[in-house]
Amino acid sequence: MRKPNWRRTATFATALVVSAGLMAGCSQGSATNPGGGSTNSSSSNVTVRFMNFSANGGHEADLQTIVDAFQRDNPGITIAVETVPYADYATKLQTAVAGGTEADTYELEFGSLVSYAQAGALADITGIDTSAYAPSLVTAYQSSGKQYGLPESFSNVVLFYNKDLFDAAGLLYPTNDWTWADEKAAAEKLTNKDAGVWGDYQPISFYELYKTITQCGGSFLSADGTSTAFNNDAGTQAVQWLTGKSGTVMPTDADGANTPDFDTNLFTSGKLAMWHTGIWMFSSVASAAPDMNWDIVVEPGNTQKASAMFSNGVVVSAKSQVQDAAKKWISYYTASQTTIDTRLATSWELPPIADQTKLGAYLQLTPPANRQAVFDSLANVALTPVIVQSQQVQDIVSDQLAAVAAGRSSVTDALAAMQTQIDPLLK
Repeated sequence: MRKPNWRRTATFATALVVSAGLMAGCSQGSATNPGGGSTNSSSSNVTVRFMNFSANGGHEADLQTIVDAFQRDNPGITIAVETVPYADYATKLQTAVAGGTEADTYELEFGSLVSYAQAGALADITGIDTSAYAPSLVTAYQSSGKQYGLPESFSNVVLFYNKDLFDAAGLLYPTNDWTWADEKAAAEKLTNKDAGVWGDYQPISFYELYKTITQCGGSFLSADGTSTAFNNDAGTQAVQWLTGKSGTVMPTDADGANTPDFDTNLFTSGKLAMWHTGIWMFSSVASAAPDMNWDIVVEPGNTQKASAMFSNGVVVSAKSQVQDAAKKWISYYTASQTTIDTRLATSWELPPIADQTKLGAYLQLTPPANRQAVFDSLANVALTPVIVQSQQVQDIVSDQLAAVAAGRSSVTDALAAMQTQIDPLLK
């Protein structure tokens, strides 16, 4: 599982706003839609172009396996695949959409969906069968009540924990029902600074802040996305929770907490009891510490549960002349049994399906033993706020949180400063 690349998401959204005017005035079409316009075609012998990035670097043959199976089941429809390197995808897609030459179907991160939909680049596929998918993943590909894409894969954040450290402290293991209070009490008992053992690690960052605000029943942005909505009790509790761990149950920046792989090395060396991180770290932990006794649970919440969830999806171009065939392809590609089997067999990200009986191969893999927590986390998710000036917002939040953690600012002043600096970026 590739760790989400937040800077790339911000680039997607920013460039879309810049190129929106070009798209609005564009009359060209894709290779399968030379005249432009949005029509449906159910005729035989059609070609659906599909551009993607996720198969690049080792999963090209896996994608072809799915394509071959689809074409056998749907004679008359040919899938023309274009796989683009991860680093080049955003620029290539933006250029194609601005010029009206984009593929009939293509991959998008959920954080980019709204910008593309608002720019008129995506076909409205409302009414397409979404019963196969986890509901929270379907919602991620909606905008203004309309369905503009289907989830293709997902990853999320869970709570890792070291069983041996819990056993040594005489503590019960975490459960899915844990709250912040439970986590804090355990972390305090598990921390032994003299021995270099820490009870907890949770990054003090934008991505943790919006999630913990949601866990307090609040929201990072207003409902219409035009202003912040965190300068209140929910935001105060979230900032206190994150920054209050630093130096007490969690290492500080001075201890090296912000250096690359610090948290990974701390956990795999047996010096960290609990760790908030993503499921993409399963294989890294297992290979680095094959003898360590560890597991996972759903992240604790405060007034409610909310787990960070990230996803890639697939969409249909508004200009495609073969939208019926395109819809068949994206439905098959995201939820067919061939896709499920291929992804699980090759560790190619997780399929977004709701029927967990089809995921037995994944659930039986160890460690961790409690992989069910990965899917339990989907019941209550916190999606990344969709912000065009995303990197600037992240920098503002990081600076203010760091100031609180270092004792240079109060929680009240930091929240006010964040609001003052971020609100103008949302207009």
